[in-house]
Amino acid sequence: MTTSPWPRTHHEVIRHYYDVYDKDLEAGRFQPFLYPWGTFGALVVIVYLLIPHQHRPWLRKARFLAFAWITGFAAYSIKFTRARGMAPAFGLGLISAWSIIWIMSIIVVNDAQTDFQRIERMEGLFGKSLEEQDGPAAILNGLHSNEQHTNGSAKTHVSNDEAHPHEKLGPSKRHGGFAWQPYPMTPFIERLDWVLDIFCNFRGAGWNWRTSTISPPPKPIQEQLHRNSATSPSHSARVHPNQPRAYTTRRSLLIANTKTFIIGYLILDSLKTLINHDPYFWGFIDRKPPSYFPSLLTQNDVLLRIYHLTISLFAIKWALQTIFALAPLFFSGFLGPIAIGARAEPWMYPETWGPFTSILDRGLAGWWSVWWHQTFRFAFEQPSRKVVKLLGMNPRAPLAKFLQLVIAFGLSGTLHACGSYTSAGTTYPLSGSMLFFLLQALGIFTEVVVTQGLRRTGIQERVPQALMRVFTFVYVHVWFYYTAPLLCDEFARGGIWLFEPVPVSILRGLGLGVEGDGWWCWGGKLVWWHTGDRWWRSGLAF
Repeated sequence: MTTSPWPRTHHEVIRHYYDVYDKDLEAGRFQPFLYPWGTFGALVVIVYLLIPHQHRPWLRKARFLAFAWITGFAAYSIKFTRARGMAPAFGLGLISAWSIIWIMSIIVVNDAQTDFQRIERMEGLFGKSLEEQDGPAAILNGLHSNEQHTNGSAKTHVSNDEAHPHEKLGPSKRHGGFAWQPYPMTPFIERLDWVLDIFCNFRGAGWNWRTSTISPPPKPIQEQLHRNSATSPSHSARVHPNQPRAYTTRRSLLIANTKTFIIGYLILDSLKTLINHDPYFWGFIDRKPPSYFPSLLTQNDVLLRIYHLTISLFAIKWALQTIFALAPLFFSGFLGPIAIGARAEPWMYPETWGPFTSILDRGLAGWWSVWWHQTFRFAFEQPSRKVVKLLGMNPRAPLAKFLQLVIAFGLSGTLHACGSYTSAGTTYPLSGSMLFFLLQALGIFTEVVVTQGLRRTGIQERVPQALMRVFTFVYVHVWFYYTAPLLCDEFARGGIWLFEPVPVSILRGLGLGVEGDGWWCWGGKLVWWHTGDRWWRSGLAF
């Protein structure tokens, strides 16, 4: 009688990784990633951003020290700490690397205190701004002028005594029209809210640096911004093709995202149930699926690869889409304007994903710049823009565009490679995640060059659009057939698919899972208190 090879289920793999983690921790090979210790890196940068450097050139230069601090803290976390859970293990490296890239974009490539403005309501005291200037800005920012806009139109005389009661009002107390708000000097709660917003708002919704994939505010809001602000960003009202949907009412926003969350939950449950049966997703990428899988898959390597890549794609997309739906539900729905003011406006939460037709029309460029979520876009673009400027290159020149692509996708590769490095399984960050993203830069540049060459011949104009779209669909997915395994195999080896996304599984509760599956999925030690030999080595571990 022969025994089945180890492991028989994904539960055995998870227990193996937990045992290895506990042994490595006991042997002192690394430390657990803990809270509140894990917040110290970001906390120092936040404290720095809360200190105005309007008239302090030395303090403005100190932003490079703040960047050095977050870089050192993130590098230490990646090298010497680990998380026990499968998703937290990957997230440790990814979020640590992201903190470096994001802080570089907002305080090194740009200076957040002087370069950025956000949309805020103006009624009440708007807060003294960093830039003391005459006209609307002085009025809106509560400077020493005795004039103040009322609903963005007429000016009304307001004495210092009348303005005084508003000095401690926070963002949730703001009413009336909207205006562009620079870095506020007073009150402190306003400055804290401004800093936390810039620190956490990665897509720039409601900011003067919003990415081109985000629709501008509704027209009435744009009119208020133009009327109530001294200056407005040149691109603040610009509309680009294929921008995702923006919502104008909280009701439509909450209904749409509730539907997305429910659908995403059911899809993730289905995908996870299917994944649990396949050793590929446990990290054994060379092992065939079990015999009860269709023979068409088990006996055809091409179809099996397509199957694994398709499941991986849908699992990544729906995991992200379901998580992203929580933000508008929590901030606009649960907290609402009463708690966070303008940050609860529905148009602050546009859709995350663009239309799939952008891929059919623009190929790989449409996939990465329009359809795929653009959460990291600003941070990936800014360093490349700065490098091109420092080198004195023409941003539109082919060499400059290629350099920007390499830098942007190189940063994305670094982000995911760091996640692979801190994952539970055996991974190859450079030849896996990093290589995949660098190849995307090469693929897009080649695509653009070839497309421009074909456009000069006029061939595209003579080919029906439907046929061009079919051709584009085919070559894009053939490209991913050969390149995507670099990333998907890395995810599988690292143990990402061992993570349990849903607390209650309908399908596994009905008996469609594997041995050990059931209705309740979040068992085991998820969060616990770790006591170390120093106070900073004690805290909540994941």
